[in-house]
Parts: sequence; C-alpha cells; structure tokens
Amino acid sequence: MNFDERGPIYAQIAHRIKEDIISGKLHEEEQVLSPNQYAAFYQINPAAAAKAFEQLEEEGILYEKRGIGQFVSRQARIRLLRERRERFFKKFVDPMLEEAFAIGITPEEIASYMTGPKGGAHG
Repeated sequence: MNFDERGPIYAQIAHRIKEDIISGKLHEEEQVLSPNQYAAFYQINPAAAAKAFEQLEEEGILYEKRGIGQFVSRQARIRLLRERRERFFKKFVDPMLEEAFAIGITPEEIASYMTGPKGGAHG
C-alpha cells in the first residue's frame, strides 16, 4: 500500500480496509491484522494504524474480540455499499438530474436513454 500526501495516513488505512471489504478481499467475521502488525508490515507509525482501527470500530466496520483480535463486522460490506451508493447519488446523479430538469429533459427521456442502446452500460 502506498501512502500519499492527500490526507492523513490513518484515513488512508481506513479507506483501504473499507475497499478491501467492499471488493471481497476481506469477509464478514474475518480476522484482520492487528494495528501493530499493520504498522510493521507497512512500516508506518503504530499510532496511525491504531487510529484507523479505532475509527473503523467506532463506525461499526470492525469489532474486537477481547484477547483475540479485530474482525470484520457482520453486514459491514452491505453497510459500506449502501453508504457508497448514497454518496454516488448525491455526488453524481442529483446534480445530473438537476441539470437535466433545468434544460427540460423529462424523467421519461432519462429512463429511455438509460435503458436504450446508447445509455447505461451500453454507451
């Protein structure tokens, strides 16, 4: 994993773990590396790794089994996908619809385009 200057390392770690859950690399109830193992493997400050794991626990993405380690929570992937879909609609679809309606495109025209040969995944 390469870390960049775009944000705090702990946030990049948390993001990467979320991406691994979404992609299926990490599964529900699967044990993850400990913060110290993560820090040693990626040669980063253990405090940054600990902060990322703490954030993920607060969000309910990971949970701790005392004395054993941290695990991916049940329903973590479903929750992460739901959050990503909501962000997608707010960031991309809502502004597109606002512009479409502003220039007189009807909902029917949008639906027709999305299901037609040039729309959706066909375009």
